Amino acid sequence: MVRFLHSSDLHLGKRFGNYSEDLRGRLREARHGVLGRLAEAARREGATAILLAGDSFDTETPAEAVLRQALAEMGRHGDLSWIVLPGNHDSLQADQLWDGVRGAAPANVTLALANAPIALGAEAVVLPSPCTTRRPGRDLTDWMDGAASSEGVVRIGLAHGPIQTFSEDGVAGDVIAPDRAKRAGLDYLALGDWHGQIAVNERTYYSGSPEPDRFKHERPGQALLVSLAAPGAVPEVRGLDVGQFSWRTLTLDLLAGEDGVALLQGLLPGEARREALLRIVLRGRTGLAARSQFIAAIKAVAPEFAHLETDDGELVTQSEVGDLDRIDHAGALRVAADGLLEESSDASRSEEERDIAAAALVRLFSYCEEVGP
Repeated sequence: MVRFLHSSDLHLGKRFGNYSEDLRGRLREARHGVLGRLAEAARREGATAILLAGDSFDTETPAEAVLRQALAEMGRHGDLSWIVLPGNHDSLQADQLWDGVRGAAPANVTLALANAPIALGAEAVVLPSPCTTRRPGRDLTDWMDGAASSEGVVRIGLAHGPIQTFSEDGVAGDVIAPDRAKRAGLDYLALGDWHGQIAVNERTYYSGSPEPDRFKHERPGQALLVSLAAPGAVPEVRGLDVGQFSWRTLTLDLLAGEDGVALLQGLLPGEARREALLRIVLRGRTGLAARSQFIAAIKAVAPEFAHLETDDGELVTQSEVGDLDRIDHAGALRVAADGLLEESSDASRSEEERDIAAAALVRLFSYCEEVGP
């Protein structure tokens, strides 16, 4: 039995520049911590090796501390073998990076820097295809078809890049042949690049990132435990939770007159809020007062989460004359509110102008609610 962990896209050293300084630090630390969690999962499941299918580092010039601490953590788990493949973010073009890794790599870390077989014990061989540049533009796995291996040895491909018309960077088309495992006689093809977990076929998998870094993929951070009973046998593949933070998009459909605050409370997760990053998409219709109460409820609960943001682009706010009395019964504010309400429903105006007027009325109402009479 050959058993190993397949992971990729750790992006160690990622900066997370759009978030608060405190959260940026926590997210970067979670990415480093996933190395230890991968090792713990491998040991618990009886795996002897961890294959990292590219983009272990976020850039071609990671800070020296990021590089050295990652290698030291892998070395701390000396009972496990680590095979590290260059991806498109940390390609072979980064001579300084890989020279530094060579000089500091512990004995249990193997760098897959060439199209050359790497023995994984006596039972298996890894056929790696390191990324030569950020966008190679060709199928680097071609060489696997003619790569020789001993009879009775499990063949494992290791590569990084798009295999269908999708790519994590959104710029590449088809590159890796979808049937590469069949063409090359691979028992398993371990891929990186796509941050979500995908089974391309029974022998070809994207592991996904073990520590998510965006709202694009709606799955927890996992690694894949791969078990191969013998050459030619269909691999047994199982996801293992190894992520610390969860990134979730929650959709809330509102109808006019509904209690949005109660719906929100039923939607939000009750546990592990400090490790949850949430994006709440608001859709439907609501009134000015109900919207104001809803937004206030979100602001009140937001500090309990690592991050909470809202997208109200699909939420229509219905404004009525009675709502404007809560802004002002007379005076300059009421005149402004009446004008905005009229503009927001004026069919002679463009949709963009009506939307701007409606958004301004919402902000005016919210401001008056916060300030009070």
